[in-house]
Amino acid sequence: MSARRENTGPSAVGEEVKMRMLLQVRIPHKQFNAAVRDGTVGPKVNRILEETKPQAVYFTEYNGQRGAIMIVDVEDPSRVPTLAEPWFLMFSADVEFHIVMTPDDLKRAGLDALGKKWS
Repeated sequence: MSARRENTGPSAVGEEVKMRMLLQVRIPHKQFNAAVRDGTVGPKVNRILEETKPQAVYFTEYNGQRGAIMIVDVEDPSRVPTLAEPWFLMFSADVEFHIVMTPDDLKRAGLDALGKKWS
């Protein structure tokens, strides 16, 4: 089994690098309301969260629609469907992924050198 480390730059052979992503979910009223009414919303949401194991999750609204914001680690692009499909299939939700960085990640980005290179 390979060692896991935070994404600190190019990976050494055999190491897994995880990329932190912000996953935004917009859930249509019709499907969510139906799950609320038939009592399945809790088990459905819990199943998705147990399967996807987000670092953090917050429920909110987007332009008047129900939504969720999750922070997830993506070790491999092939994992994206395992994070998005449950929301698509359970709630016909829209899902977006955005790469995010911590302040430490941004410090390691080399912005000063990039600014000099591209000025």
